Amino acid sequence: MTIPLAMIAGMMIYVPAIANFRVNRLNDRLAAANTAALVLDAAPLGMVPETLAREILTSIDARAVAIKMGQQRRLLASADLPQRIDHDIDTRNITVWAAIHDAFETMLETDNHAIRLVGKAPGAAQFIEVVIDEAPLRKAMYRFSRNLLIVALVIAGIVSALVYLALHYLFVRPMRRLTANLVGFHENPENPARIIVPSQRGDEIGVAERELSDMQRDLVSMLSQKSRLAALGLAVSKINHDLRNLLASSQLLSDQLASVPDPRVQRFAPKLMRSLERAIAFCQSTLSYGRAQEAEPDRRMVPVEPVVAEVRESAGLAADASIAWVAAIERGLTVDADADQLFRVLLNLVRNAAQALESLPQGSAAAMQIRITGRREGAVAILEVSDTGPGVPAKTRERLFEAFQTSGRPGGSGLGLAIAAELVRAHGGDIHLVEGTIGATFRVSIPDRPVELQRVRDERASA
Repeated sequence: MTIPLAMIAGMMIYVPAIANFRVNRLNDRLAAANTAALVLDAAPLGMVPETLAREILTSIDARAVAIKMGQQRRLLASADLPQRIDHDIDTRNITVWAAIHDAFETMLETDNHAIRLVGKAPGAAQFIEVVIDEAPLRKAMYRFSRNLLIVALVIAGIVSALVYLALHYLFVRPMRRLTANLVGFHENPENPARIIVPSQRGDEIGVAERELSDMQRDLVSMLSQKSRLAALGLAVSKINHDLRNLLASSQLLSDQLASVPDPRVQRFAPKLMRSLERAIAFCQSTLSYGRAQEAEPDRRMVPVEPVVAEVRESAGLAADASIAWVAAIERGLTVDADADQLFRVLLNLVRNAAQALESLPQGSAAAMQIRITGRREGAVAILEVSDTGPGVPAKTRERLFEAFQTSGRPGGSGLGLAIAAELVRAHGGDIHLVEGTIGATFRVSIPDRPVELQRVRDERASA
C-alpha cells in the first residue's frame, strides 16, 4: 500500500521538477549563447570564419545566435538554419503554469521542431536570441524522467520496507499478542494464568492491554464467585432435607415443652418456638441467594423496638457483658417493611459488628460498644448500626456489598452484607457505610410505600 502512495507523492514532485528541468536547460543554452556572443562580437570587424562559427554553434547545441542592440538586430553566427521556427520561448516572462504546460507539450511531441529562445543579453544589448533543436531537449527530459523514476522507486521500496517493519513491530505484533491472549482466555476463562500482562505502552494499544487485563481479572473473580455460589448451593441442597427434618423434630419438642407449667419454661418457650420457626423459614430459602432473587417482601408497618430486642437476643449479646449495647430508637418508630427480612438485615449488621469487636487485641483500652439508632425523616425510616471496632479496611470498601468480598475471619462466608444489601434494595431502600465515624457505621434507609389514593378510598367506602 505504501508503494503506490509513494509513487503518487513522486508524481506530485515530478510535475514541477520536469518543468524546472526544462527551464534550467533552456537557461543553460542561453548562458552558453551569451558566452559565444562575447566571442563572436569580439572578432575584428565582426568577421568570424565559417568553420569557427560552426564549431562554436555545435559546442552550444545551437543553429544561430543573434543579439539586438537598440533598433538593430545582429546575426552573430548561423549554420543550417531551418525554414521556419515552430516555437518561440521568451524566458524573461515564463509563468509556473506555462512552464508545466510547455514541458509536457515538449515531451509529447515527436518531431524535431525548431525553437527560438529569447533571453537577457550581457552588456548594452537588449536581448539575445538562440535557435536550437527540440529533439536534444526532449531526449534530456526523458533521461531526467527515467532517473527520477528510478530514484522514486528506490525511495518507495525503502520507505515501504521501513513502514512495514514499523507497523509490524508497533501494531501487528501487539495485535497478534492480544488476539492470541483472547483465544487462550476463551478456552479457559477461569485460569488466572491466562490473564494478559499489559505492557508499558502509552498509546491506544497500551490502554487496550490494560483494560483487557482489568476486564479479565474481573471476569475471573466473577467466575470464581459463581463457582463458590454453585458449590454452596450444591452443599446446602444436600443437607437441606435432613436439616429441615431435625428442625421439625425440635419444633415438636418445643411444642411439648410449652406445656410444662414451670414459669421459667413458659417465659422462654415462645422465644424458642419463634426461633425454630424462623430457622425453618431460613432453611427453606437458603438456596435463594445462589439461585434466584429473594422473595418479595411482605411489607407492613413493623414496630422497630421489638425487632431490635429480638436481634440482640439472637446475636447472643443479651448475656454478653463485655460488649455494651445501646439502643436509641424513637418512641413508637415503625418501618414499612417485611418483619423477617428486617430482622435478617439487622442481625447480619449486628453480627458483623460483634465479630469486628471480637477481633480487637486482648487488653485493648477501647470500649467495646454496639449502638443501634432509629429515626424517621418524613416518609423514610433510617436505622444505623455502629460499633467501636477497627472499621472497614480501605481496600474492601469498593466491593463492600459484593458476595465473598468482605469476610476476613476464619469460617466466614462473606455473604452477610451482600444479603443485607439485597434485602434492603428489595424494599426500595439504600444501605451504605457512613464515612468519618469511629469504627464502622452502616445506615439503612427504607422509604414508605407510596399511598394509592383509590385503594384507600375503596377501603374507606367498604368500611
